[in-house]
Amino acid sequence: MAPKHQAEVATGYGLAGSRFWSAPESERLDAFTRLRAGEVSRWIKVPHIPFMADSNDRAWALVHHAEVVEASRRSDLFSSEPTANSVRDFPGFLDKYYGSMINMDDPRHSRNRTVVSRAFTPRVLAKMEVDLQRRASAIVDDILKEGPDDFVTQVAARLPIEVICDMLGIPEKYREEIYPLTNRILGFNDPEYNGGIRRFDDDTTLLDATKFVTGLAGAGLRLFKIANQLAKQRVKEPTDDVTSMLVAGQDHDNLTPQEFASFFLLLVVAGNETIRTALSHAVHLFTQNPDQLRMLRADFEGRIGGAIEEIVRYSTPVIWFRRNVTRECYFHGKELFPGNKVFLYYNSANRDEKVFANPNRFDITRTPNPHVGYGGPGPHYCLGVHLARREMTVMLRELYTRLPNLHTTGEPARLTSYLINGIKHMSYAY
Repeated sequence: MAPKHQAEVATGYGLAGSRFWSAPESERLDAFTRLRAGEVSRWIKVPHIPFMADSNDRAWALVHHAEVVEASRRSDLFSSEPTANSVRDFPGFLDKYYGSMINMDDPRHSRNRTVVSRAFTPRVLAKMEVDLQRRASAIVDDILKEGPDDFVTQVAARLPIEVICDMLGIPEKYREEIYPLTNRILGFNDPEYNGGIRRFDDDTTLLDATKFVTGLAGAGLRLFKIANQLAKQRVKEPTDDVTSMLVAGQDHDNLTPQEFASFFLLLVVAGNETIRTALSHAVHLFTQNPDQLRMLRADFEGRIGGAIEEIVRYSTPVIWFRRNVTRECYFHGKELFPGNKVFLYYNSANRDEKVFANPNRFDITRTPNPHVGYGGPGPHYCLGVHLARREMTVMLRELYTRLPNLHTTGEPARLTSYLINGIKHMSYAY
């Protein structure tokens, strides 16, 4: 008899609930292999969650590379509104905090993206390079003083948080708050971070849903307050940080307080978690594949570009995003109707056998490597991709140059999440 979570996949259950995402990774990957092969239905039953109920309780899973790529490009057919990162629509009062540009279509999306792209120009990134190297060096200095403990908290989470705080000019008095707040938001599926809630399925209780919504609202509110205080200060006294660029720029096309606060939340949460996840997976993957590490160390500068792309493909930090069908269409053999939800499974597209030879092999020489780990091509392709690559390059160079025997010890503690392929804790030695 098939394991329970596999039976749920076979009947359209599981992919949107916590039971499936608590299963071992190997079993989840096997389920997506079966989905790509057409062995089980791709209709997903979306769990009923109090406060988040909407009229459509089913979604169609896009699991093939070609589907994900085309849906990413076709914003005319597949809308990001009202939400792109939740299986159900958020209650209206949460939109204030989580209605960022990833949940927008044009023209609002293009206008916001144009303004915030000031934060990622070559000039800004070049200015950050010295600070980035300094941060990475200080992290390894501290590891050598303290000894190895938890790679996630000592290294993987610390670097992106510090980089983002430096970018935005977040005062020191707020910085210790950022990490637990981001854990609360992106760890909403995980009982370690969500107040002990263990189920996001059809058995989610009213009490658990209340805890969930209250926790998200509280974390969002606190980050908004920090953002608003920072923005007000920069409007009065601009500096050379990114916050000043966005709220007090010289071209007068600046973000409103609401827009800036939404972008602030998006950057400190997503910009932190994706790098944290990729760096943690990188060190564990190189521990599991010492031949790949030897190859990287033999020619770090020549190999690191390909290594980063393969780390992102293999680990796929962001598992999926949602789109909402705008009109009747026939899409890759499936008839879809307005109001249907589709889930773009980047993790499955990145293991598509039709695109990647030996997709379950970690190979830093893989070429071509047309992965969708930064999102599919189109208007919502990751705006911070160049910064992400620089952060990973500088940190991995510093680690493997100064700690050549760095390796993980034991299995990582993985985040329970249908959104982020996260690692919460990871022991290591050097």
